[in-house]
Amino acid sequence: MRIVIGEDSALFREGLARLLADAGHEIAGLAADATSLLTVIADTRPDLAVIDIRMPPDGTDDGARAARRLRVLHPELGIVLLSQHVETRHSVELVATGRFGYLLKDRVLAVDEFLDALDRVAAGGSALDPEVVSRLIGRRQADDRLAPLTPREREVLALMAEGCTNVGIGRRLFLTERTVETHVGSILAKLGLLTNDEQHRRVLAVLAYLGEH
Repeated sequence: MRIVIGEDSALFREGLARLLADAGHEIAGLAADATSLLTVIADTRPDLAVIDIRMPPDGTDDGARAARRLRVLHPELGIVLLSQHVETRHSVELVATGRFGYLLKDRVLAVDEFLDALDRVAAGGSALDPEVVSRLIGRRQADDRLAPLTPREREVLALMAEGCTNVGIGRRLFLTERTVETHVGSILAKLGLLTNDEQHRRVLAVLAYLGEH
């Protein structure tokens, strides 16, 4: 996989590049600010961009704004945003477009899980940090539309939102795949999302619902 990294910290940028290269990926380009990031991606056309939310020139949410621009310019590009803190507004805005991930920077230290998340996004799926998912679901718990969900269904929903497959959910919750399928079907029925059949569409639809205002 060809990857561009957008990160203003030279130490983190080079360390991430080395980690990805050691995992067999090609580093197509590096960018230290949002402006050069757009140029590098236009020139190299990578499969995936890993972008820090807070980047120069403003040092606020430049990376997230660049990601929204990249989604318009390169809809096929996988985008993974990295952040020091949970900022759900950006995940809600971009997750419905697909090929999107939002992880806290600490997750990079869990190398295998981090690399799996990148692969999932590049393949067209989603990967959201568990803390982001918890914040989204917590925001909606008072909503009557989530009231019909059982505690177990909420657990399954959270793992669906992270991007886990039914097999992955079963392993995390010690359930059979058939039991997970039953829970998923019940969740989608209660949320009125039965038309979303594909695995990643299911995740995106649930997250889009949770992120409604």
